Amino acid sequence: MGNKENQELDDDVMVTIELDGEDLDCEILTIFDIEDQDYIVLMPVDENGEPLDDTLVYIYRYFEKGDNYAIDNIQSDEEYERVNKRFNELLEEANNQP
Repeated sequence: MGNKENQELDDDVMVTIELDGEDLDCEILTIFDIEDQDYIVLMPVDENGEPLDDTLVYIYRYFEKGDNYAIDNIQSDEEYERVNKRFNELLEEANNQP
């Protein structure tokens, strides 16, 4: 796993995920790691790239192998709480920058 802590993406990078059998376009907000596991934060957007709801994000485990990328669900409530806490810390840090 690379050092992606609080990685900011200069250009909007979009991905499409399948959620409940429907394709959902998302913007990648950030990728960060905790204890050698990477996580990706996605915000659903409409066809114009505008957030569907700027308070809604999806957080997944993120894996990179060569040129291949994959996401997976977070495995436990404890893991989710730890990841959510770190994401909120990153948001706070970003909001406190000049």
